[in-house]
Amino acid sequence: MGCRPKNPDHPDLHCPSAQPDLPGAVAFGLIEHGGEAPTTAYFEEPVPVTSELLDMAAPLRPTEVFRFSAPCQQQRCSHWEGACTLVDRIVNLLPVSSLTLPPCQIRADCRWFAEQGRDACRRCPQIITQNTRASELMVQAAEPPSRAPGAGKAPTGEAPT
Repeated sequence: MGCRPKNPDHPDLHCPSAQPDLPGAVAFGLIEHGGEAPTTAYFEEPVPVTSELLDMAAPLRPTEVFRFSAPCQQQRCSHWEGACTLVDRIVNLLPVSSLTLPPCQIRADCRWFAEQGRDACRRCPQIITQNTRASELMVQAAEPPSRAPGAGKAPTGEAPT
């Protein structure tokens, strides 16, 4: 999908690491757990969040099975400091996981793409909102800036993204 990033100040940008209960949330990928580390397989089209979709994840949490996007919450998000600090840490800390851009259907409206361009997209497949097998770097990247280093660690095995 060849598109140009929107202006990061655009009011309609979406977070690609959203919770499914946010208004306007859609599932845009399925988490594949078969490899060394989980990765995202992108849907051909985003799927609106319904109770039926969420029930399909059982017995796991929906965020362990699907990737969700929803309108960026900006100031209501722990990763917001005038811009998305989560994608900044992801780009600066995590290795590239895809040499080509993934076939993502939310890229045109993606906050991460608007702020970090292709560098965000090349790391996006490895981002799992509820990652029970997160590496130390992944946990570090997921840590909101409001937390002091080492304080308020995520529950064992979870990376809060």
